[in-house]
Order: sequence, then structure tokens, then C-alpha cells
Amino acid sequence: MTSGRRALTALHLLLVWAMMAAAVPVLGFGVVMAAWGDGGGATVPVFLLGVPLTVALLATAGTPVRTVVPLCGTLPQRLGWAVSVFVLGTLGVLAGLASYGGGVDLGSAGTRIALTGAPYTVAAAFFVPNRWVRLGAVTVLAAGVVYGGFVGPAQAEQRRQEAEVARYREHAELLYLGAAPPGMRLSRAEAGPASFSVDYRGVREDVFSYAALTVRSPLTPTPRCPDFREKGVTCTVDARGEMRMIRDLPDGQHAVTLVRRHGKAEVQVTSQTLGEPGLRRLLNTLHPLSDEELENLMREKKINYSF
Repeated sequence: MTSGRRALTALHLLLVWAMMAAAVPVLGFGVVMAAWGDGGGATVPVFLLGVPLTVALLATAGTPVRTVVPLCGTLPQRLGWAVSVFVLGTLGVLAGLASYGGGVDLGSAGTRIALTGAPYTVAAAFFVPNRWVRLGAVTVLAAGVVYGGFVGPAQAEQRRQEAEVARYREHAELLYLGAAPPGMRLSRAEAGPASFSVDYRGVREDVFSYAALTVRSPLTPTPRCPDFREKGVTCTVDARGEMRMIRDLPDGQHAVTLVRRHGKAEVQVTSQTLGEPGLRRLLNTLHPLSDEELENLMREKKINYSF
């Protein structure tokens, strides 16, 4: 390929990029506005008018390379070439939109508009009868597939995970966990702006066992019994400020609740199957929720955030 043909090819591809980077966003905006204002049916006239105009505009980019691109030799050939480039490029734009909808970072608004013309430029490059131009097109296409299909989604997932961890860590002073009592496992955890709660349930499904741990901002300066207590409820506060409340249940069992201060937080544990010694062991094993424990809870979908 001579220097003149190289310059002509470069101008051709630059024209394809510039025209489509300008026309396609306008067409897409028109479709969105029509659908928003009058529903899906209103997009049909926009397509019927916008697509032929875009193809005709694209065909003009093939005029300077009539002697370089065989499919641009005559007007009917240029229209066929324009339709092919438009279809292939639009598939690339749709793939980019799908990636962007999945959280893949495609830069600023200006960068995204500029990238709109890239799939059409790559499609046009495949029709240039030069192996180096086509090799460049294959390289750009492969880079787009790798980034949009693998690198970008991985980065998006990492950003989502980091944002989720930051949201949970926003109130780190409440994120305390106790070791699961014997025969039990952590079933569910819920974090909020003023509390962190954890449910422990039995490992065996045929045996009911349950304990609840709640870490919250202190409700009172020191734990204290309710002023009005229901029948069958006894409550005491010891010299260390730990509250112990026992509720009689209809089946003869008792629900035990212990409340104590832990740093700047107030911790409450409740169970009707674990008993007071087991609840005290649960309180004594309190520790800050580690990054590894938080990641495990998130991966196993055992934790959520409540507003």
C-alpha cells in the first residue's frame, strides 16, 4: 500500500468514526425520548427515518475510497457496504451497552460518545483489503472483547464489593460477632445504621435451637430493667451493670436475655434453648468482625443491610 493509499484509508476510517460517533448517539437519544414520551410504538417512525439517514451518511464515508475498498466502487455497492458496516457496528454498540449496564467502566460521558464510533470503524476496517489494517481491526476487537467480557466485569465486581464492605464498615463500632455456640451455626446477620444483629440456629434441622445477638447504640446510660414488666418476667441488674431478664414461656421453658456494655456499644443476647451459661459464653467470645469473616458472610449471602 502506497503512502497515498495509506492516507486515504486513514481518512476513510476517521470519517467513519467521526460520522457514527455523532450520528448514533443522536439516533439513540431520539429513540429514548420517543419511547419515554409516547411509548414503544413511537420509536418506529424514529427508526424508519433515522436508520436510513444514518446509513446514507455512512455511505458518504465510502466515497473517498472508491479505488481502495472494492465494495465502495459504485453507489449500490457503497449502500450495501454501509448497511453491512451499520449492522456490524450496531451489534458492537449493543454489546458495549450491555457491558456498561453490567457496571463496566467506559469512562466519562465524552469518552463513551467517542467510543460509539469505534465498532463501526472496526467493521469498516475489515472491508479494507490490507492485512495490516485488518490485523489492527482484529486486535482492537479482541481488546474490546477481553475488556468488556472479562477485565471490565471483574473490576466492576471488585468495585461493588468494596462499596458494599465500606457500607458495612461505616458503623464499625457495632460490628461484633460471637463464636457460634456448640451445635449451632451463624444463620443470618443484618447490619444497620444503629444496630448489628446475628441469628444462630442449630446445625441439626430436626432439633430446634436458637440464639440472637444484637449490638446497638446504647438505649440508656446504663442497662436497666423496664419500668413496666409483663407477668412472668423477672429482671435484675448486677453490680457490674449487666442486666438479666427471664421470661416464663407457656410450655414451662424460659427465655433468657442478657444485656451488657461492650466498649461504646450495648450488647444483648437472647435464647430460650441455650440457657444463661451458654449466653454468657457467647458474650465472652465477642470480637470485632474481621475482614475475612465479613467476606465469608457476603459470599455466602448471610448478611444484608437494613436502612
